[in-house]
Amino acid sequence: MTGHIRLRLTQPQVTQVWADRGYAGDLVDWARERLWLSLRIVSRPKGTTGFVVLPCRWKVERTIGWCMNARRNARDYERLPQHSEAHLNWALVTMMTRRLTRKSPRTDTWSRKPRATQG
Repeated sequence: MTGHIRLRLTQPQVTQVWADRGYAGDLVDWARERLWLSLRIVSRPKGTTGFVVLPCRWKVERTIGWCMNARRNARDYERLPQHSEAHLNWALVTMMTRRLTRKSPRTDTWSRKPRATQG
């Protein structure tokens, strides 16, 4: 089964994907026609220099950072993509169960949106 059909069958709730400017163009049409996804291109604001927090992308990058805290996900040890996917899922399940069973709410640097730096 090809990857795009598998995505539709296993994750039907995914309806929108954010992507970098490098993915603009034909991929937007392909995602709409084949995956029935809305591919939103996130661009830097005009006239900015240096590091800028881009809308929506910081959530994805933060989550990837959390996944990389799991030692096995920090390197590409697996032979099959399904094994890597399983380890990513396991890392996210572990993270969420720890957060859900926490005795008191805690805010840390990872749970807040970072501030944009002035360039």
